This record gives sequence, C-alpha cells and structure tokens, in this order.
Amino acid sequence: MGEVTMDLGADDAVEAILRGGLAREARALTAVVPVLRHLLSSEAQGLVSEAILARVRGMILDLAAQLLAAQAGRDPAARAPLAGHTALDALAESLTGDEALLAHCHALATESLVAERLHQRHAIDPVLSPLLQELIAAEDPAVAALAMTTLAAQSRFVQSQRRMELPLGELPAELFHALLARAQDGAGLARIQADYDEATSRLGLLARLVAAMRRGAVAALALDHAGLALFASALASETRSPRGEVVLAAHEGQGVRLAVLLRAAGLAVPAIERQMVLAEPAAQLPPAIGALSATRAAELLAAGRAA
Repeated sequence: MGEVTMDLGADDAVEAILRGGLAREARALTAVVPVLRHLLSSEAQGLVSEAILARVRGMILDLAAQLLAAQAGRDPAARAPLAGHTALDALAESLTGDEALLAHCHALATESLVAERLHQRHAIDPVLSPLLQELIAAEDPAVAALAMTTLAAQSRFVQSQRRMELPLGELPAELFHALLARAQDGAGLARIQADYDEATSRLGLLARLVAAMRRGAVAALALDHAGLALFASALASETRSPRGEVVLAAHEGQGVRLAVLLRAAGLAVPAIERQMVLAEPAAQLPPAIGALSATRAAELLAAGRAA
C-alpha cells in the first residue's frame, strides 16, 4: 500500500503532537550550553555525562594552549603547557563564555561518543564506512581523491577526540575568526590566519564530498552504510539544517527531531524507522510521521529554530 501524505494544516491535533515533541527536545538542547558553562567552572555533576564534559573541557583548554603558543611565536601544534599556567587558565575560562564555541565543542564531543556507541552496538566503523569505501573506489578520480582526503581527516578527528584536542584549523570560519579576535596580535596568529582554509577542514571536506555525490547523496542517509560523520553532513545538506543539530538529533532522547529531519529529507517511514533503531533502539516512531509531508516537516523544524 502506498504511503499517504496530507497537509497537517487541516489536522491540528496530529501536528500538535509533533510540535510538542520537538519543543521538549529543543528545551533539553537549549539547556545544554548553560549547564556546560556551569559544570566547566565548578565540580557539579550529573546533568551532562562525564565523558562529554571531559571532552569539552579538553577541547577548550587545547584551543587556549594553541592560541598562547601562536602568540609566543611557536607552532600552535606545540601548544602551551597544559598545567599550572595562569594565562592558559584565564584564556580557557574566557573561552567558556563563548556560547557558539561551547555549543560547537559539545556537538563534536557528542559526535565522537555517538560514533563510538554505534561502533559498539552495530559495528559501524567511525572512520571507514562502506559508503566511504565505495567513494574511494569511484571511477571519478576527483571524487576518489576527495574521499581519501576525507578518510584521513576523519581518522585525525577520532584520534584528536581521544586526546581531547581540537586543532584551530578544524574550526568553522566564523568561530575561527572570532577566536583569533580574542587573542593578542602577533606574527604567529597572522601565519595561522593566512594558512586557514575552511574547505580543507574535516567538516569542509565532508560537505564537499556530499556535494560531489549530487543525487547519490541519498545513499548517505543510512547510518549503517554512511557512518555518522557522512550521514550528519548529508542530512544537514538535504534539510538545510545546522550540522550540529543533526548530530545532536542522533543522540539518545532526540528521536522526534531525528524522525522529522529524516522526513524533511524525503525518507519514507520504513527508512526513518531503521535509522531511529540504530540511533536509539528503545526509541518509538512519532505518531503520524508518515502523514507528514517533507515540506511540512521542514517548516516545523524552521519554526522550532525561530522560536
């Protein structure tokens, strides 16, 4: 039997259920950054997992260490001392006040931990997924080369997360330039700025690879085939959503958002259900998701962001 779609403008009760689910999940996400800021400046526990908190704290300290090294004229990769350094502690504390940076670090920490969970539960490789293997073997040499470069970047990301590090060059452009604006001027910072290229960062490479796939990007909307990194970039592209939002939707407790995102990308109910089971085995498919058109799903997501 074919899937039935309808305009939910004529069915307020059904739409209210989905709006309510999205609103509850949005409230949970909105609380994350203030909680993180509080926990990073105190010893409070229990509101954010210790693993995520440790990785966010590590990334913030690492960024501060790189900035101080650059200001001193050294290679940022050498980093400043990570203990007993007053300037480092002060800069790191200042960086925790940047909500956008904190949210980005939280999304990266969540991505790495969700990828680890998918590997443990479903043997989904966090670096080399089946789809990435196919792209590396593509007939188009440009796509194959891009896929190989993306593989190397994803491998570095996994290693960096284990070390709780975040290289400056891996930041999105807006965050990169805002971060440098906080630091004191110096030749080292000028060199970093001159060498920066967002397109060669891991997120830039993933976005370019998704674009190079063109219509074939629909193949990346399967977690077990694409892996979380490529899946998140493809779903963000298909729905014109922030990638961090997609990553967080794959986290436990965000099932409604994930289902609506997948619906906005045009997936049918069975495909949505498969992805939800992978992301959170206990999750239940939201009621009437099959009656929601892709256009209406996108409108609900946009309305939630604007609220």
